[in-house]
Amino acid sequence: MTISPTQALAAIPSGLRTPLLDEYQLIVQNYLEQKWLPSELSSGRFCEIVYTILAGHASGSYATSPTKPTNFPQACRNLENNNSVPRSFQILIPRMLPALYEVRNNRGVGHVGGNVDSNHMDATVVLGMVNWIMAELVRVFHQLPIAEAQALVDQLAERRIPIVWQSGQMKRVLDTKLKLPDQMLLLIASCAGGCSPDNLFDWTGYGNRGYFNRILKSLHDDRFVELAGDGVSVQMLPPGAKYVETKLIPKAI
Repeated sequence: MTISPTQALAAIPSGLRTPLLDEYQLIVQNYLEQKWLPSELSSGRFCEIVYTILAGHASGSYATSPTKPTNFPQACRNLENNNSVPRSFQILIPRMLPALYEVRNNRGVGHVGGNVDSNHMDATVVLGMVNWIMAELVRVFHQLPIAEAQALVDQLAERRIPIVWQSGQMKRVLDTKLKLPDQMLLLIASCAGGCSPDNLFDWTGYGNRGYFNRILKSLHDDRFVELAGDGVSVQMLPPGAKYVETKLIPKAI
């Protein structure tokens, strides 16, 4: 049975689950758009939401909305007294949250100073830690293997590229001057887990299916994308993702 990330976190009350998903996607989106400062600022609220979830899981009674402890580091240390929860909920995440909070409060994101702008570096640390925490929440709450939990979290991290418009199941690249291969790569990059060539063809609005197929095969041969042997799905490969991140997205923001 296929489950969605939201279903995997269904054990968390909606008053906490919805803010958690919203904050996570905001962090990912800001990072992809190279908005390092707001990406890091969001981590503070993310920490408070995760703390509230861990505290509720340990006590068996969840708060209706995220809470902010007066002394956040001490509140996280107190979570280590909960011996009945998974070790990641008792030790690992409670020790990671204060570090995330520290980046929010006492690095370049919060204050001006120093000779080197650390915002990009800090945002990368934030994203890595936040991704790990989200995968662990999914793994524990839905009792999934690590690989499956990470795959679900990857769905949450679907790229919302500014130049790619979406309404329902339809997507369009708004810059019509981009060449067809670049439009195809942007559209594939915007789909977590890939998409079908049929949908991709519809989204480009291109009229020549034969030429479209040749371009798709060329991208596959260049290892920018992986086209399934049966031709029913296509997904991004690391070289293609790097090209999108370094060459296409910077032009779109």
